[in-house]
Amino acid sequence: MNANRPGLRELKKRRTRTAISEAAIELFLDHGFNQVSVARVAEAAEVSKRTLFAYFPAKEDLVVHRLADHETELARVVRARPSGTDPLTAVRDNFLRGLRERDPFTGLNDHPQTLRLLRMILDAPQLVARMERFKAGAERALTEALRDTADAPELTARLAAVQIVAVHWALADDNARRLAHGESADARREGAAADAEHAFALLENGLRTIGSTGQGHRSTTR
Repeated sequence: MNANRPGLRELKKRRTRTAISEAAIELFLDHGFNQVSVARVAEAAEVSKRTLFAYFPAKEDLVVHRLADHETELARVVRARPSGTDPLTAVRDNFLRGLRERDPFTGLNDHPQTLRLLRMILDAPQLVARMERFKAGAERALTEALRDTADAPELTARLAAVQIVAVHWALADDNARRLAHGESADARREGAAADAEHAFALLENGLRTIGSTGQGHRSTTR
């Protein structure tokens, strides 16, 4: 029985975290991010402000929590790529698959709740700024994945990660903004796929050797 207690505590923590986040999102969507106080969220979630801040150190984290799994998605794709597949191809194929499956990470998802969340983020400068930190986290995780799996030197891995994340981010942002302004995901899909193919082709010449031979410029930066 004692061996099970840590698992039960962790389960309770996850449930509390989810309950707080769901209460916050509901309030933010109904009233606006800037119009809802942390105290009001805590009251709706039936927790103290102290408990809320223990799970979410900043108000913006209540929203970004919904996207947390995506922060390291590109890194996971690179680490899990099939043998013989270079990192850029793996990321491109994952993005194109995401478009077909309407993955919110590609920006091509027009589910009403997703669109409401997107519009809320775009309308709140604090959330837009917080997403930039999210982007930086994605770059760090991808840098590590390229360094560890593609035998890329630190500087090479970091520069490649910045480029890949920037392209992925720009494509997803363009899709999301189009949908936020009324275009449907079905109408956008063909154009989104063409834009993705074009964007990754622009990267290909500079990054095609990353992970394909295990060789590259060796910087003294570590």
